Amino acid sequence: MALEAACVSSGPEICFDATDNNCNGAIDEGCGVRTGVVQFAIAWSDPSADIDLLVTDPAGETARVDRPTDLGLIKDRDCPSESEPCHGQNTENVYLGNRQAPRGRFRVLIRCVRVGNQPAPLAVRFGARLGQHSYALLLTLDGAGDQRQILFDL
Repeated sequence: MALEAACVSSGPEICFDATDNNCNGAIDEGCGVRTGVVQFAIAWSDPSADIDLLVTDPAGETARVDRPTDLGLIKDRDCPSESEPCHGQNTENVYLGNRQAPRGRFRVLIRCVRVGNQPAPLAVRFGARLGQHSYALLLTLDGAGDQRQILFDL
């Protein structure tokens, strides 16, 4: 898997696509999605599919919804959740609430929980922000249980 490091501006920000469309270093800003100096996001097209974004910080804690890790990593979007459907905004988002990024390794795991109505493979757009640099990757998941891991060292 090769991350696309160069950003090519495609115009204004498009909401809920896990991409830095306007090349300003932030993913889906202005869309009600929280961002920070470190941010990881995924987006997919089928609202009946369930894809999980699991991010572990350098201290080994995994970000949870509305509960930051000791280093400040927090998940603010989990779609679909038990209490709320996606409403066509099939995204998950994890960001660092603190201003300074901790040094060490961030482990990102993207996992298919449920395929949904579209046949596999499922296309998933992954976006990452590290400081003022944003990265993107289009990956596929072959069905329930399939996963991809990406590591980031700061």
